[in-house]
Amino acid sequence: MKFNLRRFSSTIFYITQLRVDVFGAGTDTTFASLEWAISELLRNPHTMKELQQEARKIGQGRLTIPEEDIEKMPYLKAVLKEALRLHVPVPLLIPRESTKEVKLLGYDIPAHTQVMINAWAIARDPSIWEEPEEFRPERFLNIRTDYKGFDFELIPFGAGRRMCPGISFAETIMELALANLVYKFEFTLPNEDGLDMTELDSITLHRKFPILVIPTPCE
Repeated sequence: MKFNLRRFSSTIFYITQLRVDVFGAGTDTTFASLEWAISELLRNPHTMKELQQEARKIGQGRLTIPEEDIEKMPYLKAVLKEALRLHVPVPLLIPRESTKEVKLLGYDIPAHTQVMINAWAIARDPSIWEEPEEFRPERFLNIRTDYKGFDFELIPFGAGRRMCPGISFAETIMELALANLVYKFEFTLPNEDGLDMTELDSITLHRKFPILVIPTPCE
């Protein structure tokens, strides 16, 4: 049996690239989402206080809040939903292609047309959301709207069979990280100038200026 070195090398290359894509996409968007969540909490001290109270009630003096206790933190989940609504990690999601000619809301879309979904605009649509520019986690406390791809007004991870495959991983990481950060630390800004919330135009929605905070361990 002959060994095809060229084919083997090509396979290794594609496997390596796939690993880089998965790792890069997962870490970049998760980091950006956490940074935006902390930014909004710093801009809204009453929300930060409410979340810290929930975390400390659940933590009960333990070293960390474990994953199994996250389900007991509805306000944490509401904060993350609101952060993902206002700051969609990938504003235009991943491009798609129409497989056949269709008519949608009076528009003719030819077959093989590249389609991009503006999830950022949907999440700030005033006909859907009350005061869409305001950071109000409470809006999610009494409704079942979620970002799992079934509620099209909130699709930061996309929807359907080709939605983000890492949604469960991202959700777990973000919830655990934010819960334990607010549980263990108080956060303050190094100056009184406030936060510049300017967004950087890119595939992933980052802050134009990285956030700088001073963490102080809670007593």
